[in-house]
Parts: sequence; structure tokens; C-alpha cells
Amino acid sequence: MEAVPDRVRLAGMRFSATHGVYDFERLHPQTFIVDLICELLPRRDCDDLASTVDYAELARAIAADVTGEPVNLIETLAERIARTCLRHPLMAAVEVTVHKPEAGMPVELADIAVTITRRRSR
Repeated sequence: MEAVPDRVRLAGMRFSATHGVYDFERLHPQTFIVDLICELLPRRDCDDLASTVDYAELARAIAADVTGEPVNLIETLAERIARTCLRHPLMAAVEVTVHKPEAGMPVELADIAVTITRRRSR
């Protein structure tokens, strides 16, 4: 029987950043919320941080991605975050959701989000 991969979820990471297509989005920071579901490669059976992903380190790397160089599209931001996650040697795949709840829209809505899934190339 094939083992089901371990999954780790980091939900609701909240940042202030200036991503967007329009000039006003680059001038006035908005809230961005990031959710991750990380699928891990099989790990040693031990109680050692080195045998898994250091979630605090991963969260710091995601913070640098979101608060770093602005991009036009949240799709591009999600790709940046996915690449960061997949650099970890134990990460097999990641699902990244980037929310932009304060996006200026012509209708009232609670949230705009994009979700992408990326796998480590074999």
C-alpha cells in the first residue's frame, strides 16, 4: 500500500504590500493573505526538526516574497511563493492561495483570491 504524503497547512498569513496593476495600488498598501498546503516527501521517522520543513523559516521566506518587489498580478505573486516553497528539499508539491480582500472592484465582494498548485519537477 502506498503511503499518503504528509501535508502541512499554513493558513491566514497576513501582509501589507503594494501589488497591483493600477497606480493607486502601488501607492497605498493593501492586505494580502496567503494560505499554503504543502505536500512533503517521505521523511525519517524521528522527532527532529531537520527531518521536516521548518515552518517558521518557511513563513519568513513567504513574508519576504509578499513584501518584496511589487508585481502586477496576484497570479505572479502565487508563482513566486510556490517557487520559494519548492526550493525546500522535502517539499513535493504546494497549493498556494493568495487573497486580496481589499481589491477595488465595481461590485461589492468579500474577497478575490487565486489558487495554484505546483509540483516539484522530477
